[in-house]
Amino acid sequence: MSFDSLEFRRALGQFATGVTVVTTRDAVGRPQGLTLNSFCSVSLEPPLVLICIDQRSEVNAALAASRAFSVSVLTEEQEDLSRRFASGGPLKFQGLELPVGESGLPLVPGALAHLECRLAASHPAGDHTLYIGEVERLSARPGRPLLYHGSAYRRLETGEGR
Repeated sequence: MSFDSLEFRRALGQFATGVTVVTTRDAVGRPQGLTLNSFCSVSLEPPLVLICIDQRSEVNAALAASRAFSVSVLTEEQEDLSRRFASGGPLKFQGLELPVGESGLPLVPGALAHLECRLAASHPAGDHTLYIGEVERLSARPGRPLLYHGSAYRRLETGEGR
């Protein structure tokens, strides 16, 4: 390899992504969650999505135990929630009222989309685990997504015809 991990991270940072919050519950039912931009669709039939979680994250063990997760696609007004869930530990839920979906998992209110997923498969990949979820329920509304590019939050440019 002719590059180091910092150069690799910088190159990947040139790919603009949406920002999501993924939630699940641990083995004793406590909510767990994190900010995640490694999210994508996998299949339309059946409806499958993929998330990628660092194996050191407390959410990784919780998701493996619960075998279910929800994805909330954040709006550009929800940067504060993205920052909150990017931190580690249980304090991210303190003082925060999150509605619960039909799956029993917390959802971020006001998000552009909610997807409630049953774990279909998991695959270790380096220092992360790839989780494939079958979408069992969803809701979506129009709006402006929160974006991430070059290690910073971004917003879509406003203007006619765009």
